[in-house]
Amino acid sequence: MPSIQNPLGALPARFRRQRVLIIGCGDVGLRVVRSLNGPQGGSGRPRVLALTSSPTRVPQLRGAGVTPLLGNLDDAATLARLAGVATRVLHLAPPPGEREVGPRWWLDPRSTALARALRRRTLPQSLVYASTSGVYGDCAGAWVPESRPVAPATPRAQRRVNAERAMRHLGRAGVPVSILRVPGIYAPDREGGTPEARLRRGTPVLAEPDDVYTNHIHADDLARACMLALWRARAQRIYNVADDSQLKMGDYFDFAADLYGLPRPPRVQRSTAQEQLPLSLLSFMGESRRLTTKRMARELRLRLRDPTVREGLQAPHP
Repeated sequence: MPSIQNPLGALPARFRRQRVLIIGCGDVGLRVVRSLNGPQGGSGRPRVLALTSSPTRVPQLRGAGVTPLLGNLDDAATLARLAGVATRVLHLAPPPGEREVGPRWWLDPRSTALARALRRRTLPQSLVYASTSGVYGDCAGAWVPESRPVAPATPRAQRRVNAERAMRHLGRAGVPVSILRVPGIYAPDREGGTPEARLRRGTPVLAEPDDVYTNHIHADDLARACMLALWRARAQRIYNVADDSQLKMGDYFDFAADLYGLPRPPRVQRSTAQEQLPLSLLSFMGESRRLTTKRMARELRLRLRDPTVREGLQAPHP
């Protein structure tokens, strides 16, 4: 019997099945894949596709149960195949780095190119973009809801704001877009995902009067937030995604040092730090904020597996 929704009859199963496209399928993206392909998915699990610019990654992606699509966000002509290919899109790709930007350093041409490609055919049912909490800038340790205006203080944060605007502009074309503002990502089984290497180098942290609040999220909890947002997020909505640690940076490194049996890092005044540390690190030490996550809990209904770094740094998950 012909489908009521489709005058041509029932669609083939491969078109009825949900198709999730991941843009930027690195560590977090692969964790999302594992969640989507888990045993709880059953026959209703979606088909997962991922954009990659590297042919050498094709075997790894296929081994993870992903259909690779070759293309490059820096070459808009290679993105034509993305139009209409997915019912839901997860955008995890960062903007260009400091060495890749041109004179228009505040723009993210990658997100703009992706948005243009997705508009060419049937629009996805949802799109989730993983941005950064750095778009808020320094908040002097205040609690920060999603309604707080952005105040990016670094070029990379300004490019993230531009990427958010590109995605929200796509939302005005009819795509339900949600933005996750993500702080520092950690996990013992993630490359560079713990502070151990920095502790072994003896890199100083700020003295308590100068110290700043930092925010964290375990990579597995972030992956689950991304997956849930694809189905549960409200259209044109922003979500802070962070755990409940509420730690200043120095306290975080002190805890990690004790956990690893290493010396606690030296504490220095901010004026001294400016002489000892690179600008990239100083920029993180110049911003203090605490993210509120009520929307994440109420609307995405995410229950953190690692509610604080005290649980999350202990050992990798099975």
